[in-house]
Amino acid sequence: MRDGELSVARPWRAALSQLGNAVAVLWRGPLAWLRRVPIADPVDRRNAPMLQLISLLLAVLPALAWLYRALVVDIPWRPGEVLSMSMGLTVCAAAAASFVLIRYGRFAWASRLLLLAFAVTIIPAYVSTGFGAQRFEQPVLVIWMAVAGLVVGRTALWLMFATVVVAFLAGAQVDVAIQGEAAAIYADAVFSIAMFLMIAIVLDRSASALRRSLSEATARGDQLALSNQQLRHEISKREQAQEQLIHSQKVEAVGRLAAGAAHDFGNLMAVITGYLRKGMRAESLDDVRHTLSGIDAAARRATLVTHKLLALAREEQEPEQSEVFDPVQVLLDLQPLLRQLFNPDVHIDYRLPALLPGVRMDRQRFELMVLNIAANADHAMPEGGVFTVQAETLQGGAQVSLSFRDTGSGMGPEVLARVFDPFFTTKAKGQGTGLGLSVVRDLVVKAGGEIQAESSLGAGTHLRARLPAEVNV
Repeated sequence: MRDGELSVARPWRAALSQLGNAVAVLWRGPLAWLRRVPIADPVDRRNAPMLQLISLLLAVLPALAWLYRALVVDIPWRPGEVLSMSMGLTVCAAAAASFVLIRYGRFAWASRLLLLAFAVTIIPAYVSTGFGAQRFEQPVLVIWMAVAGLVVGRTALWLMFATVVVAFLAGAQVDVAIQGEAAAIYADAVFSIAMFLMIAIVLDRSASALRRSLSEATARGDQLALSNQQLRHEISKREQAQEQLIHSQKVEAVGRLAAGAAHDFGNLMAVITGYLRKGMRAESLDDVRHTLSGIDAAARRATLVTHKLLALAREEQEPEQSEVFDPVQVLLDLQPLLRQLFNPDVHIDYRLPALLPGVRMDRQRFELMVLNIAANADHAMPEGGVFTVQAETLQGGAQVSLSFRDTGSGMGPEVLARVFDPFFTTKAKGQGTGLGLSVVRDLVVKAGGEIQAESSLGAGTHLRARLPAEVNV
């Protein structure tokens, strides 16, 4: 095709494409309406739009044709034409009733009524006109047999075939009575019957295979739905079991923490009691002030202990109280509590700058993060060691890096890969919940940061948390 012809053809193709799209849009609404019928059977529901369309055409077109014949055509009525009109209008009435029945969900009754009306009219048509006169109408009979087999079922198909056989033989007898030549006419009728028999067999096998396949697909769908329901039930049970496990682990963790806090409080109360006794024997105002200063320091340490306990016991739905604070100052405030947390043989090495950018976080959760890291480091150094806390800025002041390093036993690659997994612990049963570093990771990520762990057996562990920096406080 030349360029000029292509330039002419393209607008026509575009116009035809637009016309096709417009027809599809216009047909989509009526088709959706035809599909909205209260029919439970999936095969019947799928065939309902087609049978409704056939019913509408059979209810309207023959009636319009006979109306045109009666009112417009100025030709005398021929013998038998009134009978043909009566049979045609009977089919129209049955088709209209069939359409209404389908809209109310009575698909089986509608299809049987339509086929019954056709079966009742086909035999009189062949009796009145003969077999030869109806030869050009035979392809239409195939459609009715297809409707009977695919829409209604095997019984209706073979009843339709029997009706066709009766009509063919009755029409052939009429032709023999008029024309003679019985052998040729009956041979022609038997040949047509044989053709329709083969068509009926093909339709019967196709309809049976279709319904069997659909039945198997429906059974598989039901089985999948049942399996899906069982899976959901198992998932629900597993979620409930996991929630119970988490709850029990939380209770265990809070219990262990409470026991440790009780020990710390016992020590602090002994310190406070000692200061009180000293204060009661004080003879000067300076001695009293020194005593009160010691009590105040011990009380602040007790407050830090309660912060850790409350942070773990706090419900998750409680909103955070985020604030911008100086991480260096918080680490310095935690130093006395860290000293109590660690084994006396552990040396705490602070390497903090004088000034750092602020971080935005719940302050108590920040303290919980540090305490959990320190608790894991203490467990890794039962014979003593060094715990180093270091802070610095990264990326031109955009991040605050907090580094925690211990000289403990360290971890192998398998343990290091799961160090932040919830409930993963290498401690003996009853000695750890596996929640510590998981909580640390969640707190850091929730604050918009990230945390990494480096470790090797015998060389200690290094945890580095990076948090977004805020304006200096």
